[in-house]
Amino acid sequence: MTTDRNGGDTADETRDGVSERRRPDGGAVHAGESGERHPGEDGLEAVPDEALETFTDAFRGAVILPGDERYDDARAVWNGMIDRYPAMIARCTGVADVRTAVAFARERDLLVAVRGGGHNVAGHATCNGGIVVDLSELNWVDVDPEARIARVGGGATWGDVDHETQAFDLATPAGVVSTTGVAGLTLGGGYGYLRREHGLTCDNLRSVDVVTADGRYLTASETEHEELFWALRGGGGNFGIVTAFEYELHPVGPEVATVETWHSIDDAKAVARGWRDFVMTAPTEVSAELVFWSVPDVPDFPEELRKQPVAIVAAVHSGDVDAGERALEPLRELGTPIFDLSGPTRYVELQQDFDPFFPAGELRYYVTSIFLEGLTDEAIDAVVARAKSRPHYRVLVDVWHLGGAIADVSDEATAYSGREHPFLLAIDATWEEPADDDRVVEWSRSFREELRDFSPGGRYLNFPGFGEEAEDPLRTTHSAETYERLVDVKTEYDPENLFRLNQNVEPRE
Repeated sequence: MTTDRNGGDTADETRDGVSERRRPDGGAVHAGESGERHPGEDGLEAVPDEALETFTDAFRGAVILPGDERYDDARAVWNGMIDRYPAMIARCTGVADVRTAVAFARERDLLVAVRGGGHNVAGHATCNGGIVVDLSELNWVDVDPEARIARVGGGATWGDVDHETQAFDLATPAGVVSTTGVAGLTLGGGYGYLRREHGLTCDNLRSVDVVTADGRYLTASETEHEELFWALRGGGGNFGIVTAFEYELHPVGPEVATVETWHSIDDAKAVARGWRDFVMTAPTEVSAELVFWSVPDVPDFPEELRKQPVAIVAAVHSGDVDAGERALEPLRELGTPIFDLSGPTRYVELQQDFDPFFPAGELRYYVTSIFLEGLTDEAIDAVVARAKSRPHYRVLVDVWHLGGAIADVSDEATAYSGREHPFLLAIDATWEEPADDDRVVEWSRSFREELRDFSPGGRYLNFPGFGEEAEDPLRTTHSAETYERLVDVKTEYDPENLFRLNQNVEPRE
């Protein structure tokens, strides 16, 4: 089985030598796209040998084709559900290679996938039959500690960034798994442990360097290509390939105060109510989550407790450690925890805590989300009831407290939508066996639908599912004005929709 972003789980078939995939309803779906057929999905068969040779001569990085011993490793992405076969993987060494790859794809009308960290759950970083513009070697990080600025290559991960910035006790808001690529997280918004004090990742962007569909190399900022800069902060990968990000940095670490208490699921309702009451008056230095999970099946935990469901109270204070421990103490006093792992933690280690549980390529992933307009007792009861019915012990349900610096930025300042919402519920579904695909994914979707009564609508577009629902998550999350503004930018910078393997904003005809 493979997964299509519009049709859910699909089966591979072959007809007249052309690879197809069929949705459960019998309709054919091609190459990670919608049901519409696109030129170039049959690969490089129509590209003359001399044209391919000209491309490889001009391209400095590795050009990996099917049959190359590196091909299977190079085509793999984070989500083990995704199994796609690009006709070419162009592993770029710099901007010149990116421009060469974009020109080749545009001139040959090839399907284009852009790979940064490869972490996108829906598998947009690869494709069947097209070209993958692979930025993984653009993983450099340059830090100016005096100016508190970091310039970061488009193929870097947050682990790369944290390693360099924490050498100076600096950080920019990032994700919570260090193997996540900076590009996808930033372009979609960016939630992390610093969000309430320092905002979204995209709020800390100073500029981006981007290669557009026509091959131009531009710098976008508040003073250059301002509309493009607006769109790239929340509008995803629709508008070009970002080769470098420039971030503002903040004093953080080397240690931060944390709370992490694990409670029996039987105590979940009481613990959740206490957590909610605390966060509603918490200072902006505190970013907190309420997590429903299971004790991991690893030697670090007592064998008799492994796989048992738990409710976890988690919070990070981004300021002074002593002040943070005092501020977080009420969370440690909620209930009687099974484990209390609270205490000062090195920030760089905090950023890596979840890495072992979300390995690349080994597991199957489905992540979706819904904003909550509040966390009433009724909403808590609904979440806890569902948490008790999780279809696999690896499935993680996470309630994020938002607000603070996120809400301080105006809706019009960036393309990111959802700043006004106080909570986000994320369903991080993780499992091992393909036989469980339908069951786990359906449980996740139905959970999200069940919570609509507690939601103002919309979702965090970095946690979108596979984009397979009948409704368009872009239109239900963005206001009409924001969406039309995104269409304007798309039409200006990518009128032919070369960059369409994403949560796609279609240009005007």
